[in-house]
Amino acid sequence: MSAVICTDLCKYYQQGDAVIKGLDHVSLEIEQGAFICLSGPSGSGKTTLLNAIGGLDSLDSGEISIDGERVDLLGKSALADLRLKRIGFVFQAYNLIPVLSALENVEFVMLVQGVSAVERKQRSYNILREVGLEGMEDRRPDQLSGGQQQRVAVARAIVSQPRLVLADEPTANLDSQSMEKLMTLFCELNRMHKITFLIASHDQRVIAWAGRSIGMEDGRVIRDEVQQVC
Repeated sequence: MSAVICTDLCKYYQQGDAVIKGLDHVSLEIEQGAFICLSGPSGSGKTTLLNAIGGLDSLDSGEISIDGERVDLLGKSALADLRLKRIGFVFQAYNLIPVLSALENVEFVMLVQGVSAVERKQRSYNILREVGLEGMEDRRPDQLSGGQQQRVAVARAIVSQPRLVLADEPTANLDSQSMEKLMTLFCELNRMHKITFLIASHDQRVIAWAGRSIGMEDGRVIRDEVQQVC
C-alpha cells in the first residue's frame, strides 16, 4: 500500500525577474513503511517537497495523497488534524517552544491529542531516554546545546508513533556517535512500527542508511535508487 503519492507537483517562486523552480513536475510513490532519503544541493527542492507533503506549503499544481486522502484539497482545519494525528515533523530549525522544558515540548503534541497526563509523561520520559537525553527532561531549549535541541525535536516527532515522519536535515547538528544513535532509532521505529520515514539530507552517512535514495536538483527528481535495507 502506498503511504504517499505525489503526482506532477509544481511550485515556483518569483525572485526579481527570475522564476525559481521549487518543484518542477515531481512525481513519486512512497510505500508504507519505506525508509527514504532525499538528497541534493541547497535549493534542489528537498525542503519544498517535504513541506508540500506535510501540507505546510501550497502547490501551484499537482496532487498529493496520504493514505488515499488528497492533501492538496484539504482546508486549514483538516490539514491541521492530519498533521496532528498522522505526521511527525523534524524541522532544521527545531521549532521548540522556548518557555517549555524538554519534557513539556515532547508532551505537547500528545496534550493536544488528548492523551492522559500519566501516559504523556511516561512516553516522553521513555523517548527522551532513547535519544540520549535522560536527566535533561527539565531543561528549557536555551539550556541545551544545538544537538540536544535537535534530539528533543526528534523525540517530539516520533513519541506518538505517527504513520509518516518528515525530517529536514535531522542530523545537521549531531556528532558522528549521536548521528549513529539517531539513525539506529529511526530504523528500529521503521522496522517495529512500520513508520514511513522521508528524510532530507546531504550527509552521505545518512543517505547510506536509507533503503531508497532519491536525488533532487533544480526542483526535479534526477535519481531514484533502491539501496540496502537499514
